[in-house]
Amino acid sequence: MAEMHLPGATRELADLRRRLAPEPEAAFRAFSKAVFAEGALDARTKQLIAVAVAHVTQCPWCIEGHVQAARKAGASGEEIMEAIWVAAEMRAGAAFAHSLKTLDLLAAEEDGKT
Repeated sequence: MAEMHLPGATRELADLRRRLAPEPEAAFRAFSKAVFAEGALDARTKQLIAVAVAHVTQCPWCIEGHVQAARKAGASGEEIMEAIWVAAEMRAGAAFAHSLKTLDLLAAEEDGKT
């Protein structure tokens, strides 16, 4: 099996993305800037949320960028790891919660409804 190649973020690739679709690129950057701006949640909290979500979505670039941004915003290593554990519990919790579908099917089978 071939190893997966994950290219690093380079100026050349960023420029190519911008040239191929400049309007969506600009809109995405503006959206990102608005989302991470100080508001009801401070920058540190927003970055901790982003760290957790990046681990659930399993995006290595998001993990790297948001861990660095969380540290810059003042998050400790302990806070970052705790956010990751919250993400892990939520991901596992979804499988646990969705087991109700299987249990319902099994119960129906036992009751002769299938």
